[in-house]
Amino acid sequence: MKIPIELKHKPVIVSEDYDLIDGRKAYKSDAKGLSLGLAQWNDRGKVEISAKIWRHTGEKWSRQSEEMPLHRALDLAILICQSKIYFKNLYYKNNNEYPSFPRIARIPLQGGAMNVSVCMDNEHIVDDVKLFDDCLHQDDEIIGERLRRLAELLKELEY
Repeated sequence: MKIPIELKHKPVIVSEDYDLIDGRKAYKSDAKGLSLGLAQWNDRGKVEISAKIWRHTGEKWSRQSEEMPLHRALDLAILICQSKIYFKNLYYKNNNEYPSFPRIARIPLQGGAMNVSVCMDNEHIVDDVKLFDDCLHQDDEIIGERLRRLAELLKELEY
């Protein structure tokens, strides 16, 4: 499906037919494309690049399509990687240890830090941690493939 070009987000680089490779939702996803382009919130003289996930209801482009600055997309990748590390290491710790130590990591960024923590305000955190862990294991092949591709690209970019 072709990504619309008449809307406020102006696609420059696109990945159409994303629904065919959208993880477990492949072939039945409403996420029809990804794009990098000029952000819809641009003001005159101030242009930003954004990433967008294009959703389609089957009849029209959805208002649930998401646009975000590139640094946020990268922050999500960092959060995913840090979460994978946490759950990988969880097996080497006492399962009851995490509630006493909710902070997982403090990742330095821009002179500050991204704090990554277990959400202790969630009243179902013990069950939800288990469900999250189960989902990570269930999707390990899908996520792992993407992380390997990301690692290859970062190496090619000399990071």
